[in-house]
Amino acid sequence: MKRRDFLTASALAATVPMIQQGFAAEKPSVAKEYLELRHYGFASAEKQEAFEEFLAKAAIPALNRHGVRLVGVFKAVDDEESGLWVLIPHNSLESVITSNTKMLADTKFILAGGDILNCPKSDPAYTRFESSLLLAFDKCSKVEVPSKKDTRLFQLRIYESHNAIKAKRKVEMFDRTGEIDLFRLTGLRPVFFGESIIGSKMPNLTYMLGFDDADAQKKAWDAFVEHPKWKKMSSDPYYKDTVSNITNIVLRPSASSQI
Repeated sequence: MKRRDFLTASALAATVPMIQQGFAAEKPSVAKEYLELRHYGFASAEKQEAFEEFLAKAAIPALNRHGVRLVGVFKAVDDEESGLWVLIPHNSLESVITSNTKMLADTKFILAGGDILNCPKSDPAYTRFESSLLLAFDKCSKVEVPSKKDTRLFQLRIYESHNAIKAKRKVEMFDRTGEIDLFRLTGLRPVFFGESIIGSKMPNLTYMLGFDDADAQKKAWDAFVEHPKWKKMSSDPYYKDTVSNITNIVLRPSASSQI
């Protein structure tokens, strides 16, 4: 069999199980962002503070110059969850692929961020960072800014599934069955919803919510879990066992955050 024929046959074979389960491939109904979510680790609080300054003075202005808007920078309210989470929304895959090259060719960025970019091996700016690439949902196709209050909080949630079919069903539950709509109705205001394309803890979907303060967060969740639509939706056997593990982290914005 020729290589081209083999690849075509393999691709078709891979789609059969999904089609049989009701997940036939569809053309995107809206223009959706690609979301890179990074988690940086640091050797000390001083290192983290220096990196936050680098993001504010060098990295975020450079990203904005190259068409990336609403860059989010967050740190956990709980001191046990260390590091920084950085959300970078892209309008296209080309932006994802070329962003780093454009940044490193940006003279203003290199000059403004020199201390971090040129740090020695013996004294790195951060220990490492992990990165996930997400495709935004139809019902939350672009990053949103739900609150601008100084007291605002964010909630990052990762829903892992034990197989690809269950993961896709949970996406469907949010995007088509009305869970995101119910979130908005009850005060659970999205920053983003994304299906992981590349990253850890696969398969999963990841989302972030924003609140004016902790009281608003509690009030919204109480309203959601008691809503009759949620009770009906969550009892539907079609969506049983779609989530096998949930990561939940409450965050506050860094001073440099545009969200």
